[in-house]
Amino acid sequence: MSRVPRPRPETLCPGRRRERRRTTERAGHVGELRLAVVGDELAAGVGDPKGLGWVGRVVARTPTPDPLTALTLAVPGETTSGLGARWEDEVGRRLSADADNRLVVALGRSDIAAGLSLARSRLNLANILDVADQRRIPAFVVGPPPGSTADAEKLADLSAAFADVALRRRVPYVDTYTPLAAHDQWLGDLAAGNGVLPGQAGYGLMAWLVLHTGWHAWLGLPDDAA
Repeated sequence: MSRVPRPRPETLCPGRRRERRRTTERAGHVGELRLAVVGDELAAGVGDPKGLGWVGRVVARTPTPDPLTALTLAVPGETTSGLGARWEDEVGRRLSADADNRLVVALGRSDIAAGLSLARSRLNLANILDVADQRRIPAFVVGPPPGSTADAEKLADLSAAFADVALRRRVPYVDTYTPLAAHDQWLGDLAAGNGVLPGQAGYGLMAWLVLHTGWHAWLGLPDDAA
């Protein structure tokens, strides 16, 4: 493994980055749009026979005037503690001083299985968002979708806790739990598989929620209402 230090994006060409940030504030983004998506197997689209997941579907519906690069960095079964320990290094390696770098935090359900307290889950997400803000990386959070009915109440509380953390930091949050908890197509898709992972229909529903919960506005793009 290379031991050559990797400079943080904010230390590269500071004058250029300041000008790019000013331009971004005026027009949404300029040049290459680079999205780093961090999460678990749901972010990777595991279980989707088309291999797109919700990320691939969202990217396909995100027309940009300049190139869009979406990089999914997923670890199956990862908790927010694990995510918090790794995301900065992994994302930092993939950012560019010449790009409009953004972070998508795709939260899963593993905190419940691991027995993490709500306070710990909240703190983990808060730390991720605070560091992203310090590094001037705009963040967007996608919450965990429904899974096992045995975890329904805990998942609802977890999603609400994540939403509160994001709201306090004025970071967009997509609640995928509430709209899908009693959604026939979502529940049918889970039942048709292993009961945990969605399939083609389920990932399509997640993508729709992301696209219709401030996604385009966050990217500074015209809204896609279709």
